[in-house]
Amino acid sequence: MGFYGDQILPRIINRFMDNEEFVAQRKPCLAGVTGVVLEIGFGSGLNLPHYPSEVRKLYALDPATVGRRLAAERIAASPFPVEFVGLYGEAIPLNNAMVDAVVSTWTLCSIPDPGKALREIRRVLRPGGRFHFVEHGLSPDAKVARWQDRLTPIQKVVGGGCHLNRKIDALVLEAGFEMEQLENVYMKGPKIGTYLYKGVATSA
Repeated sequence: MGFYGDQILPRIINRFMDNEEFVAQRKPCLAGVTGVVLEIGFGSGLNLPHYPSEVRKLYALDPATVGRRLAAERIAASPFPVEFVGLYGEAIPLNNAMVDAVVSTWTLCSIPDPGKALREIRRVLRPGGRFHFVEHGLSPDAKVARWQDRLTPIQKVVGGGCHLNRKIDALVLEAGFEMEQLENVYMKGPKIGTYLYKGVATSA
């Protein structure tokens, strides 16, 4: 991952994404999450204060180890235990059918092999379990999409592998999920990075 990705970028993300506009997207994503949960791209634990009271335990997965230190106060205040379980979404170190829900917020954009990660998510979900996500990705506006394609090589360097142009719903469906609900909106800000895919999916 390198020093920048492990030590610097998580601090930038922790500050940039800790505001009410992102909270307004996190809360609906986490609504209905219950039981034992896996969060991929846990980062600095920005989702922790917004999980429902029905969550019993959270497994946290993230490649940047500095996020664990940045999350310390949020973990200490959490009403449920948080256990760090691994680094990469493509190789989740949990048994089959082990969790009730998986959560991903602004994470699938930067995983090197999102298809493999999504298949791993299906593997660890219990029957009837749900995958809750809010991700940015490819815009349906052709002009915006062209700029996303042009700028993604630069964004991958400065954003820790982040792609602006992934079609998140297609990736989820290709991994064998059924889409239970999906909403697409723009957040405030430049359209190249603010088109959201917000949804809940179950194993097909």
